[in-house]
Amino acid sequence: MAVAFESVAVSFTLLLLLLSHGRVHSEPVQDKQTLLAFISRVPHANRVQWNESDSACNWVGVVCDANENSVFELRLPGVGLVGQIPPNTLGKLTQLRVLSLRSNRLFGEIPSDLSNLTLLRSLYLQNNEFSGDFPPSLPRLTRLTRLDLSSNNFTGSIPFAVNNLTHLTRLYLQNNQFSGTLPSINPSNLMDFNVSNNNLNGSIPSVLSRFPASSFAGNLNLCGGPLPPCNPFFPSPAPSPSEAPPETPGHKKSKKLSTAAIVLIAVGSALAAFLLLLFLLLCLRRKQRRQPAKTPKPTAAARAVPVEAGTSSSKDDITGGSTEAERNKLVFFEGGIYSFDLEDLLRASAEVLGKGSVGTSYKAVLEEGTTVVVKRLKDVVVTKREFEMQMEVLGKIKHDNVVPLRAFYYSKDEKLLVYDFMPAGSLSALLHGSRGSGRTPLDWDNRMRIAISAARGLAHLHVVGKVVHGNIKSSNILLRPDQDASFSDFGLNPLFGTSTPPSRVAGYRAPEVVETRKVTFKSDVYSFGVLLLELLTGKAPNQASLGEEGIDLPRWVQSVVREEWTAEVFDVELMRYHNIEEEMVQLLQIAMACVSTVPDQRPAMQEVVRMIEDINRGETDDGLRQSSDDPSKGSDGHTPPQEPRTPPGVVTP
Repeated sequence: MAVAFESVAVSFTLLLLLLSHGRVHSEPVQDKQTLLAFISRVPHANRVQWNESDSACNWVGVVCDANENSVFELRLPGVGLVGQIPPNTLGKLTQLRVLSLRSNRLFGEIPSDLSNLTLLRSLYLQNNEFSGDFPPSLPRLTRLTRLDLSSNNFTGSIPFAVNNLTHLTRLYLQNNQFSGTLPSINPSNLMDFNVSNNNLNGSIPSVLSRFPASSFAGNLNLCGGPLPPCNPFFPSPAPSPSEAPPETPGHKKSKKLSTAAIVLIAVGSALAAFLLLLFLLLCLRRKQRRQPAKTPKPTAAARAVPVEAGTSSSKDDITGGSTEAERNKLVFFEGGIYSFDLEDLLRASAEVLGKGSVGTSYKAVLEEGTTVVVKRLKDVVVTKREFEMQMEVLGKIKHDNVVPLRAFYYSKDEKLLVYDFMPAGSLSALLHGSRGSGRTPLDWDNRMRIAISAARGLAHLHVVGKVVHGNIKSSNILLRPDQDASFSDFGLNPLFGTSTPPSRVAGYRAPEVVETRKVTFKSDVYSFGVLLLELLTGKAPNQASLGEEGIDLPRWVQSVVREEWTAEVFDVELMRYHNIEEEMVQLLQIAMACVSTVPDQRPAMQEVVRMIEDINRGETDDGLRQSSDDPSKGSDGHTPPQEPRTPPGVVTP
């Protein structure tokens, strides 16, 4: 009996060992064959080297479930995949939870059999060349929480069926060619949403108005919600005092008036007209008496020339009357090229260029053909005197790489700034605009030109102007026809006090600014470093789509460099150019020095200019170097103080 019991125990133990042995070495056979079929039909770099004799669960980018019975995650970002996704391959991975094919060169349409991935929760297809309509298979993946189709060539409309994705928390569709109206997309858990830089039109649905203006930027025909109202005009005139108030219900008018009432009304009207005429004559005589003795007073802005808007009654109606003479003045700075007044601006045809963190910008075309940009500021908290003092500082700044402030206007209800119009547009539009078949890529030489010219402009602001920019981002880098960059929107932070919202220039803010909300020269250097990373990577730092975790751009670059995948850092559009790898790495080192988390470890802007120039040392005919003058020297000939040329510590990719 004991022997029999011992025999049974040994058999049971052997059975357990066999079962456990089978679990350890199990193999998702069907999924392995599917992956092999996929990779054999898609050209790819040698980074993907799957050994057929090994378990698929040990392959690069493949994650299996705990029992190794099926593939749970497939992550192949930036591995050089080229071509179309073959049908009847990835659609067979029915247990897949995460699929990431971002930053490759995949093109064509998304295969319809991806609708079989009903357990999929995260789909990352950004930074490829996919085309066609919004994939009809995707709204069937009802368990999706993250969907990123950004930076592709998708066209057509965004379907209302996106609302089928009830678990969606993040939806990124920016940098495509989607057109038509924007549907009411309202999954209850949606936290991040972006459709910027498409061809959408019409009004923004109210359910989406809770997202920031940056989520909709770059769609010239979108309006409403966080963007300016539909069919806006600029600026809003004060209501005319002659407008009759609306009738109040409650009493019925008598349909007929008695003869006595008519006579009384006629007499009263005549008397009122006589008194009004007498009053106007007295005011006119009083004004004529006072006018010869009145001498014009200088405005608070030094070297500024006031241009009066006139005294006609129509202008008084628009500006709220003539009791406050300052309300009718635009203040132009000396050396300007314009000659118009406030009424000319009111009559100008206006087009909304964008709604930024400090106000709305308009392209205003005056009747005589002059085109300017007018920025209508919001949330200004300083007094008129403080406003004029800051304008005095900004109006004196003159440099080829700084957009000059030409004029300003201050009243209780309106604060306006007038700048030159730059028809070449912004770096943001050029870098992140639609990447369709008709797109002209931004080549390396022009990116270097933008980097060095922007650095010179910022160095001039810091050294000569003694001004902190405080709002550095690619949409505030405006381009000249020769691709030289000029900074706009500089020095405006003092107008908003300490109540500056932390969301301002999201993605570009230095770590210390998040805590203190105080901008400095060193925080400007950090923001400029992010701008350099944007030029190198082609990625917009204010979009939380840099990876599966939505980290910021500097941390994303650091993580990729740490894994020695340096090539994945750079914009895929730069891969077509040869012999630029060393320059790209050098500029990357400079950018990483600028985004150091410790402010004192960041270089000054003069040193940043010199380091960027050193990349091109010896190339004297490219227009990027200045051999005789300091790069931050302005047109006034002021040479800033020199600093030691000891390069700061940099991170070597």
